[in-house]
Amino acid sequence: MPALESETICAIATPPGRSGIGIIRISGNDILSISQAILGFSPTPRHAHYCDFLGSDQQAIDQGIAIYYQAPNSFTGEDILELQGHGGVQVLNSLLERILALGARLASPGEFSERAFLNDKIDLLQAEAIADLIDASSKQAAQSAMRTLRGEFSECVHELVTRLTEARVNVEAAIDFSDEDIDVMSDTGVSNSLDKILEQLAVVYEQAHQGVILKEGIHVVIAGIPNAGKSSLLNALSGIDSAIVTDIPGTTRDLLREEISIDGMPVHIFDTAGLRPSDDVVEQEGVRRAHDAIDKADQILLVIDATTQDKNVNKLLAPLGHLLERRESAEPILKRTALVFNKIDLLADAEPRTGKANYNGTQIHQIHISAKHGTGINLLRDHLKSCIGFRPSSEGVFVARERHLKALKKAEESIKNAVIQISKYSHLELVAEDLRVAQRALNSITGEFTSDDLLGEIFSSFCVGK
Repeated sequence: MPALESETICAIATPPGRSGIGIIRISGNDILSISQAILGFSPTPRHAHYCDFLGSDQQAIDQGIAIYYQAPNSFTGEDILELQGHGGVQVLNSLLERILALGARLASPGEFSERAFLNDKIDLLQAEAIADLIDASSKQAAQSAMRTLRGEFSECVHELVTRLTEARVNVEAAIDFSDEDIDVMSDTGVSNSLDKILEQLAVVYEQAHQGVILKEGIHVVIAGIPNAGKSSLLNALSGIDSAIVTDIPGTTRDLLREEISIDGMPVHIFDTAGLRPSDDVVEQEGVRRAHDAIDKADQILLVIDATTQDKNVNKLLAPLGHLLERRESAEPILKRTALVFNKIDLLADAEPRTGKANYNGTQIHQIHISAKHGTGINLLRDHLKSCIGFRPSSEGVFVARERHLKALKKAEESIKNAVIQISKYSHLELVAEDLRVAQRALNSITGEFTSDDLLGEIFSSFCVGK
């Protein structure tokens, strides 16, 4: 696909501030005329020219390296000129003003990457991976983003689409030639093919899910009654004294947040107000915020004073209160809750350990620790990794986003519906429609079918100059 006819855009591609090097990137149809005005000559494609960058008075604004990338062999698919000069704020701004005066306009956030996508230089997955690589908060996340940028995730999606297309061809052929002797419903070929696609889809989903964890991390809420040691646990996990620890119940009244990394997995930890009835208006608001945080958490650490004599699970879970009274939320809450028995240092011969508790048929993790002395904290870290399905190795993992997971799930749901339709010898038209919906969902991942609104939302989150 040829480069799109578009305005010439420019942006400072390096972060603002004082630095040794500053880069300005220009892309569009007017590169040669701008080059002639600023450099005084037409640059040779893909050669580094050491030269002056000239102002309107033909005086040098700066001196550096100019590189010209000729369309379509460039990042955006258009003519690109990169000016690599010194990183002073005034120097870069003066040079940018000169380029704007020559007819270019400032690029919007992510506009260079958007043009690369629109000109078929990269697909949408690769475009998103550029932003994810820049924003990577760990080595594993960066490696996963690089795999997606190289097209590994895209290849998996394209393979699924190809196999799905083959199945659709067989089904639609049976519809178009219904008077011929083509009986897809009685033939296990299509059904077996769809089963294999579902197996492959499950593998891709798991790899993408790990990528989401590496990118987004998990939200962990520390909850419990006052003075159970919640703030001590936050400090133990984060490694800093971010929360005030006293013997006075109700010290914490608002949400405290810290971010840590467990084997490269970002973990957002929230310490909450003690869950108890109170006449204090401020404390009541703290408890309300705590319940909201618990409701939205990926994992809940319900901290319990290990010295308590009452080990009845029903009573231990009482601080979760009305969240367990709502039938629709009770089981999901329990499945992401762990009972953390703190202060085992106050017990004789107590050792850090893990176990299970049963609550109305739901198994709940138990972990015995001492936040004050750091005893058993590694068990807690291991629990957080295992319950989210985290693998320490990022091998084979793609950086991914929630929209990718939703699209993969939509495709899986539609293919399963098609398999059910075949098993029940239902109308071929229904099978064909399910497969079409599945293919459309997969194509939305790479951008072969994507709404303009979604494109705007994706690229607007990029940094300027990318």
